[in-house]
Amino acid sequence: MAKVTFFGGAQEVTGSCFLFEEGAEKILIDCGLFQSPRFVDSRSGESFPFDPKGISTLFVTHAHIDHTGRIPKLVKDGFKGKIYSTEPTKELAHLMLEDSLGVLGKEAKKHGEEIFYDESNIIQAMKLWHGIGYHSPVQIGDLKITLRNSGHILGSAMVEIESQGKKTVFSGDLGNPPTPLLKNPEEVTDADFLIIESTYGNRDHEGREGRKIRLERVIEDTLHSGGVLMIPAFSLERTQEILFEINDLAESARIPKVPLFLDSPLAIKATAVYKKFENYFNKEANYRIKSGDDLFRFPGLTFTETTLESKSINDVPAPKIIIAGSGMSNGGRIIHHERRYLSDSRSTLLLVGYQAAGSMGRVLQDGAGEVFILGDIPPILTKNSFLTLF
Repeated sequence: MAKVTFFGGAQEVTGSCFLFEEGAEKILIDCGLFQSPRFVDSRSGESFPFDPKGISTLFVTHAHIDHTGRIPKLVKDGFKGKIYSTEPTKELAHLMLEDSLGVLGKEAKKHGEEIFYDESNIIQAMKLWHGIGYHSPVQIGDLKITLRNSGHILGSAMVEIESQGKKTVFSGDLGNPPTPLLKNPEEVTDADFLIIESTYGNRDHEGREGRKIRLERVIEDTLHSGGVLMIPAFSLERTQEILFEINDLAESARIPKVPLFLDSPLAIKATAVYKKFENYFNKEANYRIKSGDDLFRFPGLTFTETTLESKSINDVPAPKIIIAGSGMSNGGRIIHHERRYLSDSRSTLLLVGYQAAGSMGRVLQDGAGEVFILGDIPPILTKNSFLTLF
């Protein structure tokens, strides 16, 4: 009889890690960072409640760090099995792990903690990692395991395990269709057991066109007032979706031309991976590509990869739009822009993703009158500050 144990991602959003056991096989689904209240919560460095050496295989649903961030530690602690995901997830996860290592080092130093993995563990993990396609079953003993599109981010997947005539499906994180770029999640119709994410399980999401209209209005209002629109955005999917929608609004003359800066080295690298795997996009996006449209490049958009380029944004007068990480304002370049513009009543802070309890983004979303950022305590005077769209 199969057994499923939850070692994260249950009764909380982060730290996803599920163990599926049947007979001699022990299959792990995801191995992510705990991220509340910090980017790297101290629990992430604790010993696993299972023996990593006894895990035969790890399946990764998608590249977000709360699903991948402890994989190098798993390897460091003795895991020597195979890792499977889609090819885009493999490439994006590599970027995410390299990026998170730097953040982990800074937080460990700040809190007097040890770094629980290093570059060599990332390298070893990538050697164990195999990219597979959707609907390409992997046989592990008596288990047949198949990845199916979950529509969350590029390459994201549900994990379907068939054994003894029963089918168990781990949904991973699910998309909110229809999205600008990706195909809709596949329907699950014949599972005997379904383990499903429920981050927004009690919320009816607004449709895409409604979100787009609200985005248009926020941009128009901010530009009309001569302010700065700051968008803290996750490097994977949120950033690419926002770029796509702003591109579409600009090309259809629904918003005026304005300087827009993508101020995130990780998001810039991730966008390059998106362009590499355009075959994962939906029909609308592929039609635009075939017609000669570059989905992530348009007049007024500047990629600021270096620190010097990032600082030069300050010299560009408002109105302007800045997209930067991190998505929860826990670090990254967005906090420099927030320190500069949160006290400007003409400007807007637009939240476009989940804000975990304890994060700076949640503090802002909950309506704080002031916050402590980089040694300063700017009063929060921005308008429309807590509008969550996506």
